[in-house]
Amino acid sequence: MDQRYIDLYDQYTHSGMGRREFLKRLAKLAGGVAATATLLPVLENNYAVAATIAPDDARLETGYLEYPGPRGAVRAYYARQRDSRGLFRRKQRRAAVIVIHENRGLNAHIEDVTRRAALEGFLALAPDALWAAGGTPADADRARELIGKLVRAETLADYHAAADYLRSRPDCTGKVGAVGFCWGGGMVGQLAVDDPALSAGVVFYGMPPAVADVPRIKAPLLLHYAGLDERINAAVPEFEAALTAAGVSHELHRYEGKQHAVHNDTGGARYDADAAALAWQRTVAFLKARLG
Repeated sequence: MDQRYIDLYDQYTHSGMGRREFLKRLAKLAGGVAATATLLPVLENNYAVAATIAPDDARLETGYLEYPGPRGAVRAYYARQRDSRGLFRRKQRRAAVIVIHENRGLNAHIEDVTRRAALEGFLALAPDALWAAGGTPADADRARELIGKLVRAETLADYHAAADYLRSRPDCTGKVGAVGFCWGGGMVGQLAVDDPALSAGVVFYGMPPAVADVPRIKAPLLLHYAGLDERINAAVPEFEAALTAAGVSHELHRYEGKQHAVHNDTGGARYDADAAALAWQRTVAFLKARLG
């Protein structure tokens, strides 16, 4: 696919550009409305194909819960693995992973990633950053708009509360890591800055935190970036240099020739199955090594 189409879509999904303006620009690039109609299905996310692991998979206990946050009860999706007899033993403690969604909110894809983490043996929790607005709407563009209106400090406080909640659970070992994608990847970086007790952080193409804050990071980091993601990559060299200078344990992988959101298997032309599989394999190995 012409890189200009993907760059325009990335601009649309990460800025205040309205859908009408996006479609107008895409039609101009593609040569008409008919070409736009052909391009949209391979540019936009298709959450109908999100479930690589069925929500009712017998190996898992899944559902929604609320945990206490500073502004009220935060709604989240959770998943945890049953034993070989289909039971969940509450005395069997597991390390926990917070899964932080993209700027489209807690959708079917992120819930699927949460189940993937649970099948690897982790107690997995995916908070909905839009809980105070009534939860993530079905309209992805509306979710993006609402994400843009969030107060960053309040949202981060909800994620800090998620980490505290998981540590307090009797079925958690006390070790908590975080995995975030795009907007959520940026949140993981900031969570690592603010929470010295975080045991591990995994960033998928998220905007790095301020360089001045990097020395506050105590958690080891695994960083995934896409080679063609110029918007995010512009800040990565300075971030990597700051991590090295501060002695922060980190591992960085760049997937050359790949797009932003390369891991999102609902993401059409931006998704790459081989790169996504490799990134997830590295993520699981990293979390198991750091969390147990």
